Amino acid sequence: MQSWKLGALLGALMLVSSAAATIEEDLSTVLKFGPRVTGSEANEKARTYFEAQFRVLGYTTRRDVFTYPRFDDLGSDVQVGTRTLAGRALEGSTGGEVRARAINVPGVGTTEDFRAVNVQGQVAVVQRGQIPFLDKAQNALAAGAAGLIVVNNEAQELQGRLGERVVLPALTVTSTAGAALNDGQQVTLSVRVRDGEVRGVNVVAFKSATTRPEILFGGHMDSVVRAPGANDNLSGTVAVLDIARRVANTPLATQSYFVLFDGEEDGLRGSRAFVKDNATAVQGLKAMFNFDMVGVNVTPLRVTGEGRLVGLAQQAAQISGTARDEGGSDQVPFAQAGIPTLFFHRGLDVNYHQPSDTVADPQLIRATVDAALKTAGAALQLTPTGR
Repeated sequence: MQSWKLGALLGALMLVSSAAATIEEDLSTVLKFGPRVTGSEANEKARTYFEAQFRVLGYTTRRDVFTYPRFDDLGSDVQVGTRTLAGRALEGSTGGEVRARAINVPGVGTTEDFRAVNVQGQVAVVQRGQIPFLDKAQNALAAGAAGLIVVNNEAQELQGRLGERVVLPALTVTSTAGAALNDGQQVTLSVRVRDGEVRGVNVVAFKSATTRPEILFGGHMDSVVRAPGANDNLSGTVAVLDIARRVANTPLATQSYFVLFDGEEDGLRGSRAFVKDNATAVQGLKAMFNFDMVGVNVTPLRVTGEGRLVGLAQQAAQISGTARDEGGSDQVPFAQAGIPTLFFHRGLDVNYHQPSDTVADPQLIRATVDAALKTAGAALQLTPTGR
């Protein structure tokens, strides 16, 4: 076992008492680990903590391992004099360090824009917008640039993808950082990347007698780089765990799976792997409930999903809902497999995917759990849809 993994295991276990924790304790404990990017030490610490919590409640847990390719930014930046401006590597660019002058290209980096300046051997600086990142990078490369900086149109970090490999160090910076790049100024562009396989791990909890679950409660445990992920999606993860706490000694526990998905932020990787690798269990489900961003009240709690389930949620829990499949979270692979799904969420808050995503309201999470449990009891009475 790698040393950091052993340390993560021991550290997380030290934080688990012999009694089940509370939502408040879950939040405060896991947030201290930092951003839970799939494959990271913080991700492993969080997983170990949640596994121990399930076991305290009498559940059996297992780990479902899967792998996938991923492009990682290991910490890219632009050095301007004594200042270091943080950046984000464009996915598909190559790593490298370039010491040259920053040349402000007028416009967004079209072929015509590059004709107006000489960027040969220099670092081209272009604005975000109008054309794809790939076109900006290819135009910069064709013009002879040694590196590329794309300036966002707002004071927030920007994560972008080229869509294919371009042999050019390229990154994005915030509008604030872009304003500090003077035309002709000497800079050092450092793009530090890794492109390879990532190991994701889903946590599956169930009562030992559960062989064919009727309902699955799920939420993703991972977050994005530099974002502690309190709302996205520690709030949903904790909601799943709290449902398991509340029903631990009831028949619902033996009818359910509780799944903490990994790799959601990289394209629903964990839920897609679960559906693919657990076909028998998935096809026996009457419902899949997914929880994502339920700890900040941007909008009142609402649900989307299969019509009958939405109707039950409206009737049993008095929450608003729409009978439609809403993409972007872990219920999608289940819906695509023909399973009735219900997606619990409260909308995107201003801290979405930001370092400031550090707060989730325990009372909002409890209210979400209340609504889910009221709906689940009714959902189990439904007859299969004939899939």
